[in-house]
Amino acid sequence: MIQEVIVFEKTIEEAIKKGLKELGVPAEKAQYEVLENPKKGFLGFGEAPAKVRVYCEVTTGAKAVDFVKTLVKNMELGVEVKSESPNGKDMKITLEGESACALIGHHGETLDAVQYLANLSANKGGDDDKEKYCKVTVDIENYRAKREETLRTLARRMANRVLKNGRNMTLEPMNPYERRIIHSEVQNIEGVSTYSIGSDDNRKIVICLEDKVKHKK
Repeated sequence: MIQEVIVFEKTIEEAIKKGLKELGVPAEKAQYEVLENPKKGFLGFGEAPAKVRVYCEVTTGAKAVDFVKTLVKNMELGVEVKSESPNGKDMKITLEGESACALIGHHGETLDAVQYLANLSANKGGDDDKEKYCKVTVDIENYRAKREETLRTLARRMANRVLKNGRNMTLEPMNPYERRIIHSEVQNIEGVSTYSIGSDDNRKIVICLEDKVKHKK
C-alpha cells in the first residue's frame, strides 16, 4: 500500500522535509516527485511555491501508527505519537503529552480499546499467516509496566491474606492479559493457588489455599 502527501513550500527541499515529517518516515524510506518547480516572480508578483509529491510503501505497522495519529487528531488532543519497531515487524506506539492520560481510562480500558483497534487496522486485509502478523502495543506514560507491577503487588498481598485467614479472595473482573499476570505471580507463592470463575467481561480470579484448589479439581 502506498501512502502519499502533496506538499507546497517555497523550495523543493523544504517541501520534501515537510512531507517526510507528515508521513513520519526517514528520507531513505520515501521517494518524491516534483510536480511543479517554485517560481520567484518579480516584485512579489507571480511567485509560486514548489509542489512535491512525497510517498512511501506503508507497512502493516505503519497503518497502525496512522490510525492512532488520526484518532488523536480527530479527538483534538495535544498528543505526540511516537513509534518504533524493535524487530522490524511488530510496532510499539507511545503517546506523550498532557492530554494523553485521558486515553488510559479506568484500569486501562480505553487504552486497551485503542490498542485493539490499532491491531485491527494494522492487520486488516492480511492473511492468517502468523509470521506476517503485526503485533501492535500502545502505551502511555509507561502505564502498562506500572499496571503490571500494581497487579503483581495486589496478587502478593491477597495471597498473603489467604494464607493468614484461610479464606478465598475473589478479585475484580480483569482482561485475559491481566489475569495471566495474577496467575503467574501467585504461582511463585507456596501454599496458594488460583482458578477463574465467570465468563467474558465478568471473568474473575479466585486466590485460595492450594489444598482447596486440588480438592476442587
